[in-house]
Parts: sequence; structure tokens; C-alpha cells
Amino acid sequence: MDDFLWWQKGIIYHIYPRSFQDSDGNGIGDLEGIRRRLNYLTWLGIDAVWLSPIYPSPMADFGYDVSDYTGIHPIFGSMEDFDGLLAEVHGLGLKLILDLVPNHTSDQHPWFLESRSSRDSPKRDWYIWKDPGPDGGLPNNWLSVFGGPAWTLDEATGQYYYHGFLKEQPDLNWRNPEVRRAMLDVMRFWFEKGVDGFRIDVLWHLIKDEQFRDNPRNPDYDPADMPYNSLLPVFSTDQPEVHHIVAEMRALANEYDERVLIGEIYLPVHRLVVYYGDDDDGVHLPFNFQLIELPWEAGTIGAAIALYEGSVPDHGWPNWVLGNHDQPRVVSRIGSGQARIAAMMLLTLRGTPTMYYGDEIGMHDVEIPEDRIQDPQAKNLGSRLGRDPQRTPMQWDDSPGAGFSDAEPWLPIADDFRDVNVAAQREDPGSLLSLYRKLIGLRSEEAALAVGDYEPLDLGGDLLAYIRAEGDRRWLIVLNFSDEAVSVPLGDQKGEVCVSTHLDREGDRIVDVAALRPDEGILVLLD
Repeated sequence: MDDFLWWQKGIIYHIYPRSFQDSDGNGIGDLEGIRRRLNYLTWLGIDAVWLSPIYPSPMADFGYDVSDYTGIHPIFGSMEDFDGLLAEVHGLGLKLILDLVPNHTSDQHPWFLESRSSRDSPKRDWYIWKDPGPDGGLPNNWLSVFGGPAWTLDEATGQYYYHGFLKEQPDLNWRNPEVRRAMLDVMRFWFEKGVDGFRIDVLWHLIKDEQFRDNPRNPDYDPADMPYNSLLPVFSTDQPEVHHIVAEMRALANEYDERVLIGEIYLPVHRLVVYYGDDDDGVHLPFNFQLIELPWEAGTIGAAIALYEGSVPDHGWPNWVLGNHDQPRVVSRIGSGQARIAAMMLLTLRGTPTMYYGDEIGMHDVEIPEDRIQDPQAKNLGSRLGRDPQRTPMQWDDSPGAGFSDAEPWLPIADDFRDVNVAAQREDPGSLLSLYRKLIGLRSEEAALAVGDYEPLDLGGDLLAYIRAEGDRRWLIVLNFSDEAVSVPLGDQKGEVCVSTHLDREGDRIVDVAALRPDEGILVLLD
């Protein structure tokens, strides 16, 4: 595996800092809390930690409304705390990835305060300002992801400013070279500190149509879906010029040793892979969210893997994501039984896996009482579309507060935390946590599983099967997506079950036929 970079052969672990570990008793997670839990991450075997935003912010969208790109919000600690965390992460042989939020700032950022002060402000063009439309109303029909129009009138100057999200999150004008230089300086600041890369928030939103044309109606819109999806954002997102911006970011990253750029991009595969760029002018990993978005069916998932494998350019590297801070948790999407085969799939497919904190112990979405809702998306669109349920505190043990905090946590903890927690599962060889750790350990030892070739197998039924191979090491993975037992003819394939989602199978010999129970997956070292 020496020929591959750390972000190709490693595993990324996504932490939502508010919810990982509280160290100062205010009910909110912080940097010192993360530092105190690094021993758990090294025990688990992950390679890189990705933190959601920790910058100063009014917290209208919990850190995705940045008021200072080169500082640390006091609720998370100080810059000294960050430096200490970074040093300890590196001392343990891990990497640290920060969230970069370049599409928009807080409306309290000094740049925006200056921009809105006057039409003649030197920074007026740092944001997107438009006169009212011909009818005196909105400049166009673009919508905010968080509900309502994407335009807010600034009465003092008589113009509207654009915000793809909250009105407290005005979009920067990335067509302005001064904005590009300022944001590249932000990236350089953190690279100089030693940060190992960035996950770039809503990368496909950065550039908007120069003519600000209306977005067309979505003919397939379901009124039960988010109102934002009633239009097709063909003019407000994914413009061709965005790739010039990506190239500038990549050129900066290339000045440093083995830095990684990860793009948050919710697009179909044929548009997603364009963000790899040509050779070395795209992001290293355009996030691939298919395991989150697609129906959980073996045939559908298998076809998606084949399409993706065939679409990633030769210079690109695949990646897979099973959960994140914006999507319902995997257990809530597909059930606890299927979560075990999902873990096996995530950690044996070709490409870099990204895990979301707590998924390794089977945390599920938590119902949030109306008076505890925090998420602005839920407040604007209704609790059904909120993201609080998947952002609840990490469940460490069965003590009050689940080991997360001695105070009332900022979001409620799941009712089953006394059973679903790290301490309970760490010593249980049959637990989901033990399965994750076993798979991660094997992946780190076996080049075939980390960087080897991928060969799909068509075994029919509701089965997903494939081989990972490197040199003379060949591993067979068979995953039963159904709730029925099956016997699978394997031809002349035979070998030993090294890992199973059902603990009692390990060590079994497989000859010609594999018998799988419902929701079972096996990892077989072939002879």
C-alpha cells in the first residue's frame, strides 16, 4: 500500500463537534472533549478526523454562518486548544480535516457589514446584490434551501442580496477575484498551521448564472418534499465556471504535502465525477452520497456501484459515505440488522470510506420535542425535515448524560443510550462496534481490501457480491439484503469466513455453496 496516499487507503471519521464530548460542563461538545476521546479513535483504527465548523459564528446555522474564517468559536475553545488538538492528532499518527464554508458567510462577518453599508462600498461586489425585478419585486425566482425566496431586501440601500440558505447567510460573489484571493488566503492560513485538508461545503453552489435566469419548474416535484425542490436549480448551482475555482483551490493544496480536498456535491454521478477535473485540477474526493440516497436494494446498489466504478476517471479515486450530519442515520434508514451489512460494504468497497460518529455503535435518529428543536431547517420547514435527530450527543456509557456531559446536553440523548453506547459494546465481541473495529483492522492490514481491484459477481436474488483482489490475495464479500435465508452457489470458489456479521460463522469453510441467514454478510479469504 506504500504507493497510495493516506487519504486513499485510510478511513475518515466525521465528528459534529457540538455533540462528541463536552469537557467544560455546558452541555455542548468542544475541542478539549475531542482531544480527550482521541484514544477511542486510535483504538477504533480510523485514520483521519473531519470536524464540522468550529469558527466564530452567531450560530444561526450552527457554524455554517461564519463570522471569522481564521478563528475558533469560544464555545469550542481557543486557538491554543486547536493547536494542541492538532499536535496530538498528528502525534497519534492521525490526520485532521476542517470544514471550509466558502459559499456564504454570516451576515455579521465584517465583509458583509462593509458590503451592505453602501452601494459605493469597496466590498459591495463581494456579495450578490441585485435591483428589484421589473415588477418591483424579487430579482428572480430562486429559492432558499431552508424555505422561501433566496432574496432579502436591504431597505437601506434598496437592493436585494442573495442567500441560498438562511437570510443570515449571504452568498459571496465568487466571480470577484478579490473574494477568491481572500478565501485562498483562508485556506493557506490553515494549511500553514498543518491542517491536512478541507471538506468544502456546498461546493457546487459557488458560482451562479451570470444572467440570473429563472430556474425552471420541477415536473416531478412531490409536495411532501422540501419546497426548494419545486424548482430545478439549473442556474443557481453547478455552473461550468465553478471548475475554474476548484482548480485554484487545488493548485494551492498542491503547494503542500499530501493535502486533501473533499467536495460536498449532491449531484448525479455523471455530473459529480466532473469535479475530479483533469489529472490534478479537481478535488481529490467529490463526495459520493449514493449509499445515503438510493433505495436499499441489492440490485439498485450493485448497479450504482458499477456505474460509479465506470465513471470515476483513471486519475480519480472512489469514495463512499454511509451517513453525515445532514441525513437520517443509517439505522433509522435501513434498520439495525441491515446496518451490519452496510458496515461490511462501506469498509470493503474500493475507495475511501467516511464514517459518521455514532454509526459504529448503531445510534439512531432521536425524536426531538418541539421545545428542544434547534435546527433552522426544522423551524422553517417543520420537524419532519429537521436535522437535529441525527446530531444528538455521542453515547459513551450508561451514566447520566451518556458520558457526553454532566449538564443537560444541547440536544436530547436517545432513550436507549444505556444499552447503545461505546462502553457496553467495546467488550462485546458480537456488537456492531466490534464488527466495525474488526473490519477496520483487517482493511488496514490487507492491501486487497484497502486499495485492491473490485470485481462484481452476479449471484442473483437480493444479494450483493464482489471480490477484492491484490496480487494473490482474493477476498469474497457476499451480502444478503433480504429477510430470508439463502443458499448461494459459488461455483469453484472456496475459502474461509474471516469476518461475518453473525459472530458464530467466523472460521467456517465455504466450499461451492454459501448459506446466509437473513441480513447476513460474510467476508471470505479465498484459497
